[in-house]
Amino acid sequence: MLSKIREKEERIIIGINTGTSADGIDTALVRIKNCGLEAEIEVIGYETFPYSPTLRQRLLNDMGQASAGAAELCIISSYLAEIFAYSAKALCKKLSFPFEEVDAIGMHGQTIYHHPEPLSFPGYKITGTMQIGNPALLAERTGKIVVSDFRSRDMAAQGQGAPLTSYLDYILFNHRARGRVLLNIGGVANVTGIPADSPPERVIAFDTGPGNAMIDSAMLYFTKGEKGYDENGNFAKQGKVNDQLLLKLLSHNYFKKAPPKSLDKETFGKNFCLKLIKENPQISSNDFVATVTQFTINTICGGIKEFILSKDSSYEELVVFGGGHKNGFVMKGIKENFPKLSINSEEDYPILGRGKEAVLYAFLANETLMNRCGNLPSATGASKPVILGSLTPGNEGL
Repeated sequence: MLSKIREKEERIIIGINTGTSADGIDTALVRIKNCGLEAEIEVIGYETFPYSPTLRQRLLNDMGQASAGAAELCIISSYLAEIFAYSAKALCKKLSFPFEEVDAIGMHGQTIYHHPEPLSFPGYKITGTMQIGNPALLAERTGKIVVSDFRSRDMAAQGQGAPLTSYLDYILFNHRARGRVLLNIGGVANVTGIPADSPPERVIAFDTGPGNAMIDSAMLYFTKGEKGYDENGNFAKQGKVNDQLLLKLLSHNYFKKAPPKSLDKETFGKNFCLKLIKENPQISSNDFVATVTQFTINTICGGIKEFILSKDSSYEELVVFGGGHKNGFVMKGIKENFPKLSINSEEDYPILGRGKEAVLYAFLANETLMNRCGNLPSATGASKPVILGSLTPGNEGL
């Protein structure tokens, strides 16, 4: 089966992604010709399947170093595979595309824990990452080859396992005369810097710091679960930034590190946020949300200025993807920091839109199926390019 897929002129792959915000399943149906730098990518269509509030809260509770036990992870992983299979079939049905023509599924899964910094064990330095969503069950329900667990091999090669989007960013956005910065604001914010007329080896990519995670956690707390995000930044706009707390947040050691670097959501996640709220009862709800939103703005803009714009003068455009681009408070802050850059969003590149990360895992699955490396060591810090992902056979085997 795998040899037949490789011989095809084009492959139809479904990409499935669930971000650290745990708000739903992004599913994309993608047609890909060739591979590597010669890849031609056509997005046939994509759809977001929102998680129910109950499931979202359960997943958020499951994330982190000590949040979920083995029984919970075992069961929720299989449940996610069931709804991943549903999303794949439902997307094809919506698009009137024959599901039997799909060659494979690239599944990122739901990140539960990501620890890129080495921990000392007897004789070893250990890193690790965990994304749940049972690939065997997904393969059984769909009959398709499933490519999953994309981050682990990069980490095995001493990489951060993130950001993986930089390879796709390069293929889609490299330009002979125009340098571009691609910013994704999900639970964690990450950037890719692509200088004009540059080879992949010159790409710079890293996690800048928190994206929506702290804002969302604060909103859930202050609204007693009624609102899971700050719509258009309206809650933050009614507050005033607490400079003392902001300076404390900006002093975190993560921001002193040079790329490549990546975050797990827990570093600036729910527990971190709730601890801050309890330590600062004198700060009003609006002021707190304004402060953590400004924290996101400052770390995004500071990282871009220090590690990307200062290295090359060819940058002319900043393109913002992810849920954070809908936050007016955040976008205003970004535009004020980069008056000389053309600021665009995913709406200006409708072929991808919110489906970009799902398209990424379809693309990376294609690279794996074609026996090609899928990471950029300049972005992840890996010692070498490696083939990403694990393959789970479909009905016809491998």
